[in-house]
Amino acid sequence: MTNDLSGRVVAITGASSGIGEATALACVAAGASVSLAARRADRIEALAARITDEGGTAIAVRTDVSDERQARAFVEQTYEHLGRLDALVNNAGVMLLGPVAGANTDDWRRMIDANVYGVLYCSHAALPLMQQQGSGHIVNVSSVAGRIAAAGSAVYNLTKWGVNGFSEGLRQEALHSNIRVTIIEPGAVETELVDHNTDAVRAMAAKRMEGVKPLQATDIADAIVYALGQPEHVSINEVLIRPTRQAR
Repeated sequence: MTNDLSGRVVAITGASSGIGEATALACVAAGASVSLAARRADRIEALAARITDEGGTAIAVRTDVSDERQARAFVEQTYEHLGRLDALVNNAGVMLLGPVAGANTDDWRRMIDANVYGVLYCSHAALPLMQQQGSGHIVNVSSVAGRIAAAGSAVYNLTKWGVNGFSEGLRQEALHSNIRVTIIEPGAVETELVDHNTDAVRAMAAKRMEGVKPLQATDIADAIVYALGQPEHVSINEVLIRPTRQAR
């Protein structure tokens, strides 16, 4: 049964593909209006047009969440154009794997900027609007990598551990304003996330997941809509979702 999000406004980062795109479509199917952020303007504009053509409400705002001004502008434009902000889904992220020794440190900065600062900037912009409304919900898409570290993903682990720690601290602060905070921690999902890595890293990831049917982006979107659709007095704090045959 689809959770009812009728009348709600959901802002989603990283909405150009994968989990973000699937979450936008799932939220619209549940009755919400959506605001879409991503660097690839053509993708989110096409998605917004598709939603609008099918009778829904969506806007697209080209955004690099690692830029504080752009992150704030996205949140503020959502409120301005759609009239409120009921939920923020911090989904934008980068996964660049490889050993620490000999790493390109630019990759570290890209991950920290998107995975950590992007979450901080968007949340910081959203909180005053939600406090003014007297309610809100921030969903941070983390990872199983925020629980279990592995050789070759140390800095990615660092970013996702950071998201988890921030989310719990924020939850304790924000509950006094009737704002809920949820961490969604996917295991292996069939998305573009791994595609930005080297051939060697992609081959290693494929070998590690041999025999495992990965999750689909829609599986994670369903979990996000489930968390958003709970009664106001119910806060789903943390959801860890792995493929059935993924060991770690």
